[in-house]
Formats: sequence, structure tokens, C-alpha cells
Amino acid sequence: MDNSYIRLFTLGMLVCLAGAGCSSNTTKDSAEAVSTIEDTTVATATVETEADPMPEIVEEEAAPVNNAATVFYFEFDKAVLSDETRIALMEHAEFLDAYPAPVRLEGHADERGTREYNMALGERRANTVKEYLVLQGVPASSIEVVSYGEEVAASFGSNEASWRMNRRVELK
Repeated sequence: MDNSYIRLFTLGMLVCLAGAGCSSNTTKDSAEAVSTIEDTTVATATVETEADPMPEIVEEEAAPVNNAATVFYFEFDKAVLSDETRIALMEHAEFLDAYPAPVRLEGHADERGTREYNMALGERRANTVKEYLVLQGVPASSIEVVSYGEEVAASFGSNEASWRMNRRVELK
């Protein structure tokens, strides 16, 4: 072999060794640089739960309902409670004792009589209902009385059947 080939081979080997030496230093420097950077890994956790095929259903309690009558009828030109009305009002009083709530009593009259007279008659009827509820233990402060007189008719017509429907107190 020629000396030039040996020199060339030796020079190539030296270059390779020199390059390998530099790359190992670069790798070492890079590794040091990376180790000084903050750790940004995110740790995750697992939560073990019991397998429940059907989630528990929580039923809401239904709001209490009072099924007693809420409309009370009166005789012509009277503000006297009937026996049927008294029974219904006792049920309301018991319900209001258990579940206190504000009550509105709306008094009404039929179309006969003057507007002013019918407003007063509607108020007398509503106050009669209020007094009975108060006697049964319902706080007077929770009862509001309003009279509409003949202004808010339940039945339109000028006959006894219509007038009977309009002589009333509504509990709301």
C-alpha cells in the first residue's frame, strides 16, 4: 500500500475520533443543560370507585296540597257562612297551621245594588271568612281582604243562576 493511502486512512480515523470526542462533550453539555431546566411533567392520579350500575335517585318531596274548597257562596244580601263553608274553612285552618302561608280573600257580589253597596258587601263577606279563620287559629296578619264587589263576575247574566255564582269569596 501506498503511504498516501495510509496517511489518508489515518487522517480519516483522526477526524472520526475527533468528531466523536466533540459529540460526546456536546451530549454531556446538553444533558447538563436539560437537567437544569424545571421539571414540567404532570402527575396524574386515579380514583377508584365502586361500580354502581344505577345511581341513587333522590325523590323530591311533593309540595303539600290542600284539597278543600276555595270558593264560598253566600245568600242574597248576606254575609253568613254556610255549614259547608265552615267545614272547608276548618280544613284550610288546619292546613295553614301545618304550612303557614299568606292568604288572600277576595269578596264578590252580584250586579244588583249600587257599586258602592256591592263593594261593601264583598268586603263584609271576605271579613266574615277572615274572622272564622282567625277563630280557628290562623294569624290575622297572614290574611289579606280585598273586595271586588260586582266588578269581577264569575258568571255573566241577569238571572238567579248567574247571581248565585257571583255572590262569593275566593280564597287564594
